[in-house]
Amino acid sequence: MRAFIILACALVIACGPDQETVERSTFRASRSLSQVVNPFIGTGGHGHTYPGASAPFGMIQISPDTRLDGWDGCSGYHYSDAHIYGFSHTHLSGTGVSDFGDVLLAPTRSKTFHNGADGKPGYRSPFSHENESAHAGYYEVALDSVNVDVALTALERSGMQRYTWEEDGREKWITLDLSHRDQLLDWELQLNDDGSLSGKRFSKAWATEQKLSFHIEFSQPFTGAYMKGSVNHPDGVPMDSLSRQREQERFEDLHGDTQEVAYDSLLTSVYAFDFSNSTGPLEIKIGISAVDAAGARNNLNVELAGKDFDQVVREAEELWNKELGKMEVAAQSEDDLITFYTSLYHTMLAPQLYHDADHRYRGMDGDIHRDDSFTNYSTFSLWDTYRAAHPLYTIVDQKRTNDYIRGFLKKHEQGGIMPIWDLAMNYTGCMIGYHAVPVIADAYQKGIRDYDTSLALSAMVHAADQDHLGLAEYRKYGYIPLELESESVSKTLEYAYDDWTIAQMAQAMGQEQIANTFLERSQFYKNVYDPSTKFMRGRVSNSWFAPFDPYEVNFNYTEANAWQYSFYVPQDVTGLYNLMGGKDALEQQLDELFTASTETTGANQADVTGLIGQYAHGNEPSHHMAYLYNFVNRPDKTQQYVHEILTTQYANAPDGLSGNEDCGQMSAWYILSSMGFYPVTPASGTYILGTPHLRDATIHLENGKQFSITTENLSPEHYYIQSVTLNGQPHEFSYLSHDDIMNGGSLHFVMGSKSSAWGTSDAAIPETSIHEQGFVPTPFIVSGDRTYNDEVNITLGVADESSSIQYQLDEDDNWSTYDSPIRSNSIRELKVRAEKDGRYSRSQSTKFYKAIAGREIILHTEYASRYNGGGPEALIDQITSPPDFKTGAWQGFQKNDFAATIDLGNLIHVSSITPRFLQDQRSWVFYPKSVNMQISTNGEDWVDLPPANDYTDPSPDETVAIWTPKFQIDAAIRYVRITAEQVGLLPEWHLGYEYDGQSWIFIDEIVVE
Repeated sequence: MRAFIILACALVIACGPDQETVERSTFRASRSLSQVVNPFIGTGGHGHTYPGASAPFGMIQISPDTRLDGWDGCSGYHYSDAHIYGFSHTHLSGTGVSDFGDVLLAPTRSKTFHNGADGKPGYRSPFSHENESAHAGYYEVALDSVNVDVALTALERSGMQRYTWEEDGREKWITLDLSHRDQLLDWELQLNDDGSLSGKRFSKAWATEQKLSFHIEFSQPFTGAYMKGSVNHPDGVPMDSLSRQREQERFEDLHGDTQEVAYDSLLTSVYAFDFSNSTGPLEIKIGISAVDAAGARNNLNVELAGKDFDQVVREAEELWNKELGKMEVAAQSEDDLITFYTSLYHTMLAPQLYHDADHRYRGMDGDIHRDDSFTNYSTFSLWDTYRAAHPLYTIVDQKRTNDYIRGFLKKHEQGGIMPIWDLAMNYTGCMIGYHAVPVIADAYQKGIRDYDTSLALSAMVHAADQDHLGLAEYRKYGYIPLELESESVSKTLEYAYDDWTIAQMAQAMGQEQIANTFLERSQFYKNVYDPSTKFMRGRVSNSWFAPFDPYEVNFNYTEANAWQYSFYVPQDVTGLYNLMGGKDALEQQLDELFTASTETTGANQADVTGLIGQYAHGNEPSHHMAYLYNFVNRPDKTQQYVHEILTTQYANAPDGLSGNEDCGQMSAWYILSSMGFYPVTPASGTYILGTPHLRDATIHLENGKQFSITTENLSPEHYYIQSVTLNGQPHEFSYLSHDDIMNGGSLHFVMGSKSSAWGTSDAAIPETSIHEQGFVPTPFIVSGDRTYNDEVNITLGVADESSSIQYQLDEDDNWSTYDSPIRSNSIRELKVRAEKDGRYSRSQSTKFYKAIAGREIILHTEYASRYNGGGPEALIDQITSPPDFKTGAWQGFQKNDFAATIDLGNLIHVSSITPRFLQDQRSWVFYPKSVNMQISTNGEDWVDLPPANDYTDPSPDETVAIWTPKFQIDAAIRYVRITAEQVGLLPEWHLGYEYDGQSWIFIDEIVVE
């Protein structure tokens, strides 16, 4: 096995300004940077990285697969596993979904088609980490049970596997599994006259239409080829050129004509090739393409023709050395050096090349395009990477940044909109915001403009003016009501930031009308700020969602709670602390964030990890928070917490990432922060200074200049900045401009063990603020139930207390000034707005309902706390909800049947009773198996009603819908008893079945007529 790290250590003595002598060890790489990288960082814990071979931003990623599915199997590999299935050719780095794993090859000692005793594929082999190593562009492992040494390497669109067999007299076989991992939709495998294989694999997972073609060449011929047969042919059948159609015909020859569903249930597409007559290492070349097999063959020929495995390893290492060499650093420890260069490596695994060597690529429209004017990429985890990874690329990779943006615009033209999270040229519909927008605006503001800038601005506005994901409501109300869209708080906040970046680009281009529109929208964050709690909260029917617990992870936020989203106003930090009551108030709230309990309530959100108080470094919404102290004249606290994050949330170990890598974002935070700065507000052109963690760093810029960072008196205890100089001149500002870096020069930090006055004056602090628009936040209802008994007492409030509140009742068209609670015994509708300096907020309208006297409900089973729907009375409050349980308006029950009794208050004539049930099978929400109704006049003697007959046993159905079984009565009654039976354990056909998943019942309103 290769040793992949050789480092030099030098001892230096330095004296700092606080007269402390610091013993300094300096670590620099003494051999190629590719071998400093440790690809195993992040393969344990929840890092979701893979250790295999890839070129920088490459299309192909050849890596071992140890897991087939599950949260911690997203990359296909987890360090805690003890078996390798084989080596597939596409992988995702640090994502939260299990896609890819295309074209698995596995060396075996027999023609292995059967499963093992554990039900797993029989070609799986045990391995030991002692016999495994990797560095950038290279991976190797010894498979214990088959006595084979496996080595992998890769270039941009092609790669190689090398199998070195122990000559023990056993057979030598290669298994090819095209059904590995994702659901197989279609495939083709062609045996070519020259002994090579060509084919395609179309599959479905998170990205619903993944199309990959491949071409495989062997250094030695195989003497037999077999395909997995039916149960009557467990050892397989001889294979010729096969496609899905041909294999189905063979299946029908064996079993007779059958429905396709039966055929699909046995479809495996596993093949075995006999290399028993081969001697010495077997080298396998593979090229891949999203276009066709001819493109895959051409990609292979362009990159690998005439090369052996060792040559390709050297070329892969050279590619990595060139990219990693854009930064030369010296670290305080060997582990820090490895962590830095591995982080840089991780930022270069995605986005992934999606453009063949002949300039063809598959577009978002599914068609094949040829274009040599740019290079196309896919795999954009933009909700994560716009924060730090893309700003990093604007420093070290401006050429690719231009290509990324050209690609966004092509996707806009071909697919109708720029991507939010595109994978294999699929719109996945994952995550929130429209974060291609800040990537473009940030690049434009930094002078990166080698694309059609007018088209770019048009595409940005187009993305922001869609009606999906709550955008129509966002524009109408100035925020997203939670009853109309899930994750409403997070979406409102992130849309507001994205809108600000549109305004910045529009202003720079002289498009003032566009700029003014989006500057107003960029302040919509104020409409979800609750001044009584100082948190961003969900608004339901213009009231605050309650009960409120800032520790609760719930449907109001995206992978977070109120603590983790209430500081997300990077475009207007000044406006945020003014809402809170000033800089001191924001500082106090940040202090409470970092010192709060690390416990969360509500949903078990796997992404909320790496907690320091309620700061969650394992997930992206927290990444800017430590730097906010600079905005309130406390850079020492930024330095304290950035140092803590750098030293506790990253390590040179398999579990060395506190959260999943997310296509480079976690690592980009480390790279930038360890150099001493971070982009809190992309598109501002400004980086906020934190605290350096490296001895020194030199960035080699594409414009031929260099920017160097040096430190004096740095040590693990000396992380407070005493002074800073930029190009030899004192730099009192706690921020840095992009131009300062790109112009070349030097930044020098003098460090100490105690905080100093540096960067604390008002003139020295950074600022983001919005002054161009006199935005007026919308009033909200502080108290006053929408369904009331005799009288309702309504109290109003507004985030900007210097504005006045006006209101209208029912059909009154005149606005009255609010100065005391509104009391009414007959209100049906309330409209409110705010006014300040002659400007008005958007008006809001809320419906009110007078409760039916004496009506009560008693629940006999307990709902889930995070799906309370507003409490028991919500089922008889006359308010119905749209079909989205994630809004919180529905009441959810799991593991228990639903049962309730309604007391109508007295005998009344009832014609029907209709409960409303929700179905969302992908979210484990099923209609109940049965619904039964009983009625009574006295609460003791009960009459069974005929059961509803609309329901059938559950079958696969991805439709989100509402079932309203209507029970006819035509009698005078007082009491109603309703029970709804759970489906219970999810059906076998459901993806959640293997996790012993339990179904949910969601009910909204029980309508009595």
